[in-house]
Amino acid sequence: MSWRTLAFLVAVCAVAPRAAAQRTSMPRLLTTDSLAAWQERGAPMRLLDVRLDVWTYLKGHLPQAQYLNIETLRASRGGVPVQLLDTPWYRELFKRLGLDPTVPVVVYSAGETLNIDATFAVWILASMGHPQVYLLDGGFAKWSLEGREVPREYPGVAPAGRWWNSRAFRPAVATLADVQQGMQTGVLFVDARPHDQYVGEAGSQMRLGHLPGAVNHWWQDDLETAGFGRVFRSADSLRARYTAEGIVPDRDIILYCNSATEASHVFFVLKYLLGYPRVRIYAGSWTEWAGREELPIERGSGPRYNPPLRVQ
Repeated sequence: MSWRTLAFLVAVCAVAPRAAAQRTSMPRLLTTDSLAAWQERGAPMRLLDVRLDVWTYLKGHLPQAQYLNIETLRASRGGVPVQLLDTPWYRELFKRLGLDPTVPVVVYSAGETLNIDATFAVWILASMGHPQVYLLDGGFAKWSLEGREVPREYPGVAPAGRWWNSRAFRPAVATLADVQQGMQTGVLFVDARPHDQYVGEAGSQMRLGHLPGAVNHWWQDDLETAGFGRVFRSADSLRARYTAEGIVPDRDIILYCNSATEASHVFFVLKYLLGYPRVRIYAGSWTEWAGREELPIERGSGPRYNPPLRVQ
């Protein structure tokens, strides 16, 4: 072996651990049993409690969890409420929370009907490039109903280092213009809201209804009751349900809801659990679309099944 070859191998070995630590993987589900086992053996991790009411956090939370209200992850833009922020905001926030690329982040919400808070936070973290993000299946509801420890003490967390300085926010989003263009090019639109909002019988926006041609898939249909909580259905069950609605991997898919939270739950399933290649979230969602009087809307039941369309 020549000295040049030896020097090359030494250099590769020196940087390999660093490269492994930076390698990004898809966010994954974590069961309450697995999290409890991690904690029992003292595995390093960061827990984020993203329940909307901080007072519920103060009354009790998972061991070593710190609080993050998801409304700190968005703000009005151009007068349109609850829009995504820019990279510097997320950098500073995640530094403050002490999130490190070498330490897994476990996110949980209340669970049940508020699972969307956790999937939204997971989507933001993954879009900022954190390589180890987990979603606690069943959330706080399942954890507490199983009789597990729920302390009130705050964790001691030091701010994170400079790793975040090189991160850029790159979410899989669709703009208003993307949606308008997609209506002409065969994009499949999936509305993640409850059916009464989809058909135009309920809602808080200035106009009620849905995007023309959109298919309704309520995000809560992705959950089932198991033991002490609501958890995600199996991958096979999810795949069969989406396929039956014409929501298949060879479509170019844009998801929306009222403010991207419900859509983030469907995104988690399609992208992270089922591996769909072309899925985006319309960040402005119905809140932006309904506020524009010149944009078309539909009311009523709409299509329940769209035949698969292969997009080249």
